Amino acid sequence: QVQLVESGGGLVQPGGSLRLSCAASGSIFRINVMGWYRQAPGKQRELVASITHGGSANYADSVKGRFTISRDNAKNTGYLQMNSLKPEDTAVYTCNAVVTTTQAINVMNNYWGQGTQVTVSS
Repeated sequence: QVQLVESGGGLVQPGGSLRLSCAASGSIFRINVMGWYRQAPGKQRELVASITHGGSANYADSVKGRFTISRDNAKNTGYLQMNSLKPEDTAVYTCNAVVTTTQAINVMNNYWGQGTQVTVSS
């Protein structure tokens, strides 16, 4: 099994910054893709950013130029640096990982963290 634990959420003023972390542990052979999703009250969950094992990143249009996704493959940890935060960024941010486990190296499974609240408000 694989566990994902997020940290770094909180309350920040508009224009401020936060850095989210997602630490993966368990029977990991390879984390193929790490991603961050968010869900605001009354809205559907949306993909914020994702990054492949090789470091190729993809962003939602709403966060391009403000958010940066990165990962440390040696530590099985992913990060989301969020700058110039806006009230509309307020949401629960959840880490996702597509993982090949040591028990089945020909299979990729999807894992989710528990989510962390990000609130942007003055």
